[in-house]
Amino acid sequence: WPAIALVLAFGLVVGLINGYTVVRTRLPSFIVTLATFFVLQGVNAAGTLKLTGTTAIQDIDSADGFASARHLFATDLTQYAFKVKVLWWISLTLVGAWILAKTRFGNWIYSAGGDPNAARNVGVPVARTKILLFMMTSGTAALMGVIEALELRSMQAKEGIGLEFIFIICAVVGGCLLTGGFGSVIGAFFGAAMLGMVQLGIVDAQWDSNWTYTFQGAILFAAVLLNLFVRNRAQKTR
Repeated sequence: WPAIALVLAFGLVVGLINGYTVVRTRLPSFIVTLATFFVLQGVNAAGTLKLTGTTAIQDIDSADGFASARHLFATDLTQYAFKVKVLWWISLTLVGAWILAKTRFGNWIYSAGGDPNAARNVGVPVARTKILLFMMTSGTAALMGVIEALELRSMQAKEGIGLEFIFIICAVVGGCLLTGGFGSVIGAFFGAAMLGMVQLGIVDAQWDSNWTYTFQGAILFAAVLLNLFVRNRAQKTR
């Protein structure tokens, strides 16, 4: 449990650093987070190797409190292997959707992403809003790392590397604009569900798993075109 708390706190600190860097330097968020990702990837692999002599952490389930932590984050709830992490996914989606739709902070998020200067002129704390968003995103990523570690009971230092662009595809397929100001948590939820079903469907159909990347690219391209078409139609209607 202390390790879980430390991981979550570290995730929030990473988000704070990324958000502060973006606000102060005005560099693109994608560049800052990608740079931090590569830095931490190297520190993680090299540090794990230095401390343990290997790039894998084994026997996580031998730690005190593992059973209770796994029960909360990564257990199967039914005989059909319905995982509790699905409930975490749904719960976080509902909380995020409520924040965006029903709170002042949600309005700040859309304003800061759509037109920061206009938002700042009407009193929106743009810098603070962006930093909090980075912290929320990084904290959620840390939580996902905890869930994966508890589920697998051992962890490679490079676990999850290469999936970062899949997360971007999920958001774009869900209707989020990479330029900011438009999108929804529910949309990203269904975008992730769609890509997950494609990946599982290809495996269940006993196709070559390499086709997964082809379908993901095609879905991304189609989603961007649909997004562009809808936005153009909306602007003409106005």
